[in-house]
Amino acid sequence: MDTREVTVPVVEGGLAADVIVPSGAIGVVLFAHGSGSSRHSPRNVAVAQELNDRGLATVLIDLLTPDEDARDEITAELRFDIGMLAERLAAIVDWMAADPALGPLPVGLFGASTGAAAALVAAAARPERVRAVVSRGGRPDLAGSSLSAVRAPTLLLVGGLDEQVIALNEQARAVLGDMAELRIVPGATHLFEEPGTLEQVADEAGTWFTTRLRTPHPA
Repeated sequence: MDTREVTVPVVEGGLAADVIVPSGAIGVVLFAHGSGSSRHSPRNVAVAQELNDRGLATVLIDLLTPDEDARDEITAELRFDIGMLAERLAAIVDWMAADPALGPLPVGLFGASTGAAAALVAAAARPERVRAVVSRGGRPDLAGSSLSAVRAPTLLLVGGLDEQVIALNEQARAVLGDMAELRIVPGATHLFEEPGTLEQVADEAGTWFTTRLRTPHPA
């Protein structure tokens, strides 16, 4: 298993990322964390480990530079700038395409909370590269008009106790159409902190990605 820390040169100063590529990887999943989080999010790290065990490479990346993160801690303005975050995700997808280890692999996006909206916008912008999306407790409504342009099969995972977000995801599921599925994790709140709930998320995501990233891309 190849593990490396890299700086992805998509903004001035670059963005820090942790890249893990299992031997014989069948695909790669880029993570988009939620508001106020980072590539060290324990929930995303746990999901990434499950994906690695299933033969998927993972890229956990900070979407803000250290200076931006410090500013955002005070203003909280950048974490909700879905357009900017999506542009960065799309640029990271382009960077991955040029990486010798990641370039040949089909791409999935895993987004949490507001990061899910950015992932969906990026998927719409890179339909030829992004083959699957998973949203955990996501806000797909924040993807706006890009939602109807998403072509990648999308799994929407929402906690059973997260009632407001369930309603928003039901609306998004209707826009995404037949390629999307909404699955409710019983007994889970927004952060999936209840025993066994994050493990269910990791299992569902692992199955979704391994199935969709193995499927031949439609002509």
